[in-house]
Amino acid sequence: MSHVWGFLTPVPEANRDAYVASAQKAWPLFQEYGALAMYECWEAGVPDGEVTSFPMAVKREPGEAVVFSWIIWRDQAAADACQASMETDKRWAEMMDMPFDGKRMIYGGFEPVFVAEA
Repeated sequence: MSHVWGFLTPVPEANRDAYVASAQKAWPLFQEYGALAMYECWEAGVPDGEVTSFPMAVKREPGEAVVFSWIIWRDQAAADACQASMETDKRWAEMMDMPFDGKRMIYGGFEPVFVAEA
């Protein structure tokens, strides 16, 4: 069964190109560890909420956009192996200069329970 990592990240609007470039650089390494797909989605109509919202969740500041991302893995074992490799594979360290505040990133692993594709 596949496994999904999900991310919600505030990124300065001025860093959009740098963010996309960092995702493009990371993709081959994720793929090497078993990722099947990676989606990076830039905010386009993300409203502020009264009780909760994407902007509130990441404490979006003026001049930032919310990025919603996910990686689909062949299975949880592959995702776990990739996570473990971040401590040992030196190539990950080369990508740690992230164009956003990683302290406000929200992430987690998920088990798909229903998938529909056209």
